[in-house]
Order: sequence, then C-alpha cells, then structure tokens
Amino acid sequence: MTRISVFSAPFLLGFDSFEERIDRLARSADGYPPYNIERNQGEDGAEHFMISIAVAGFARSELEIVVEDNQLQVRGKQKDEPGKDYLHRGIAARQFQRNFLLADGMVVKDATLGHGMLVIVLERPRAAKIARRIDIRSL
Repeated sequence: MTRISVFSAPFLLGFDSFEERIDRLARSADGYPPYNIERNQGEDGAEHFMISIAVAGFARSELEIVVEDNQLQVRGKQKDEPGKDYLHRGIAARQFQRNFLLADGMVVKDATLGHGMLVIVLERPRAAKIARRIDIRSL
C-alpha cells in the first residue's frame, strides 16, 4: 500500500527531508524520560521555548546535547557500577536518547542541570519579512 504524504503536494518544493526527519522521530519516541515543553512570547516578538527533561540520577558528565541538521538530540548514558552487590535494584542504570525537530532559525541558548531536571532554553527570533523581486530574462 502506498502512503500519501502531506509533503508530496506539488507546491511544497524541497520539504521531502522534513518527512524523513518526522518519520525518524516517530520511530524513536518512547516515554522515557518524561519531559515538558513551555513556550512564551518575548516583548520583541521572539518565541522562547524551555524543554525540561526529568533526568534524576544522571550526572552532568553522563548527559550530552547535540544540535545537528535542525535536530536537537539529548542523550543520557549511566554507567553500571560493577563492584556493587544489590539486595534489590529498583532503579536501573538506563540510557536514553530524546530527539526534537527544530524549525529553521531556532537557536539553543542555554542548558542547565539541577534538582534532577535538565532544562534546555531555545529561542526563535522574530524573522524579518523579506520580499524580493525576481527579474525575468529573455532568451
């Protein structure tokens, strides 16, 4: 069965890579770790976003944030301590990768870790509306 895509409309040129990214994000989505996303509008018209991810038990050195190709990747990898003998282990050393697709112009401003929460601050500055006239040449 052929899947019909929103991005296959003839007037949407060059958006096929977005569809691939969205498919990749949908396949990698699971519920761990939980997160919140907040948005507010600045006085200058810029949008500010704050992603809060619950990463209790992770040290700063066990977390990594990478922005590549309009995608924000947050990875966490805890090391299993081999010398410990547990009577009960309810808190597993676990790794995760959480991905967020960013719109063009989004900028990661800051990341902080405190009280078991990783907070990533992003901004989308207000884009200036630019109109450009294209000259038509004769052959």
